[in-house]
Amino acid sequence: MKAVTVYEAGGPDKLIYEEVPKPVLKKGWSLVKVMGFGVNHSEIFTREGQSPSVEFPRILGIECVGVVEETSDENLLPVGQKVISIMGEMGRAFDGSYAEYVLLPNEQIYPVDTHLSWEELATIPETYYTAFGSMKNLLIKESDKVLVRGATSGVGIAFLNLVKGQFNHIVVDGTSRSLSKKYDLIQAGFDDVIEDSSGQLQTQKNYDKILELIGPATVKNSFKHMNEQGILCSTGQLGGKWFLEEFDPIMDIQINSYMTSFHSANVDGNKLNQLLEFIEQNKIVIKPEKVFELKDIAKAHEFLESSHSFGKVVILRKELKQA
Repeated sequence: MKAVTVYEAGGPDKLIYEEVPKPVLKKGWSLVKVMGFGVNHSEIFTREGQSPSVEFPRILGIECVGVVEETSDENLLPVGQKVISIMGEMGRAFDGSYAEYVLLPNEQIYPVDTHLSWEELATIPETYYTAFGSMKNLLIKESDKVLVRGATSGVGIAFLNLVKGQFNHIVVDGTSRSLSKKYDLIQAGFDDVIEDSSGQLQTQKNYDKILELIGPATVKNSFKHMNEQGILCSTGQLGGKWFLEEFDPIMDIQINSYMTSFHSANVDGNKLNQLLEFIEQNKIVIKPEKVFELKDIAKAHEFLESSHSFGKVVILRKELKQA
């Protein structure tokens, strides 16, 4: 099969498209034919050598959508079953989805029932699932004023689509380090765009709910723009900082407000199918920003790392991309 292997840490040029042996079925695992997957910032970090637990060579890829090709559990995962897989140690402790086929632990393969296209489905797993879980934890209601910090990211756009899909008149603002992306964000559906300059929001506005995708680097500043009784959900770490340092919960959390979080490892099949049902019931338009083939995954990484990056980048199986 064709796959993309990283043999040593470095730039996009370290993503080697090559022929490798197709994985062999083993007890407790099943083989999935990969129809598509999203490209994630965490895979860029791993490619760069910033994931200490990952040993090279490794086929990256922490998510995929596809169909069961070979199974060790015919009852739960029959051949031909449409499935989604997210996280676990996929693409980290064992080879992941940057391939035509991936061997996965059965407990990490989730059967799904959906009429969405492969392109739509490939856009969803990590990104929309993370956005959906964050939205639930924020307890959003239509009267809320909402801020997405890190709005140009895939999760930021997904969160906007889900919230606007449920609440027609809700106000959702987004942030960007560059106001050159303001037009794109307004076109995507944000009501206003706030400049995020050196970790400081250039506004006097306050919000009821804040989705914090930059992470520990900006959490303290985000709380300065929180209304009383508000909720901040710290979900992303796009700021490249992993821990809250010199953070005093008594002083740094806005008065009578709340902090929560969501992590995509908090996953199960029921929640995934709830997300797909929510998307179909609310007629939410799911569209990736860029679509590539597996052989062009280095270009996908380059785009995601560039100043032009916006929304979700997906890889589709060759025959789907060419259809």
